[in-house]
Amino acid sequence: MIDFSRLSNSCKNNEGIVHVGGELSTENLLNSYSSGVFPWFNANLPVIWWNPDPRMVLYPQKIKLSKSLKKTIKNTNYKLTINKNFDFVINNCSRKLTHHKDDVWITKEMVNAYTKLFELGYAHSIEISENDEILGGLYGVSLGKIFYGESMFSKKTDFSKIALFELAKLLIKHDFKIIDCQVSSNHLSSMGAENISRDLFLKILKENVNQLKKTKFE
Repeated sequence: MIDFSRLSNSCKNNEGIVHVGGELSTENLLNSYSSGVFPWFNANLPVIWWNPDPRMVLYPQKIKLSKSLKKTIKNTNYKLTINKNFDFVINNCSRKLTHHKDDVWITKEMVNAYTKLFELGYAHSIEISENDEILGGLYGVSLGKIFYGESMFSKKTDFSKIALFELAKLLIKHDFKIIDCQVSSNHLSSMGAENISRDLFLKILKENVNQLKKTKFE
C-alpha cells in the first residue's frame, strides 16, 4: 500500500505530482482520496498520483445556473436516476474524451478499478435520461461528506450540467461539504466551482472524510 498521507503532506510543488507508479487497487484508491490525492495518467504510462495547488472545488449550495440552463431544466422532461447504470456512464465518459486511443486517461484498468469501488458502495453515478435514453451523466467517489467528481459526459446540450445540478441537490440533502473538481476548468467555473488552496482542501478532508461511512444515495 502506498503511504499517500505522508506523500500528500510533503508535497510542496504547485503541479502536485506526489507519486508515480503503483496499482489502482481499492486500498490505494480509498487511501489516496482520503489524503487528497487522485490518479490521472494516459494509457501506456504508469499511474501518476496528484494533489495540485490550488484545488478546484464546488460547494454544492453555491452551484450556479445560467439563464439558458435554467430554461433547459424547466422545459425538458428529463428523468434522474442514481446508481442505475454505472457501467454505461463510466464507459461513455471514457469514449467522449478523445479520438486518440493513446490519450485516453479513463483506461480499461481505471474502468475496472472504479467499477469495483461501485460494487463496494464507494463510487456512484448520476444518469440523466430523456425518452428512456441516457443522454448525460457523471460518476465519482464519496467518502464521508466529500464527493470526488471524476468525469461527466453529455450526448445532448447541457445534459452533463443537469447531472451536476442534480448531484448538487442530492449532496445538499445529505449534508455534503464539497465536490472535489480536482483541476480548474472554465466549464466548472461557470457553474460555481472555485479554486482553494491545497492546505484548505486538506483541512476540509481531515474534518469530513470517513472511509467507513458510506452514503446510500436515493
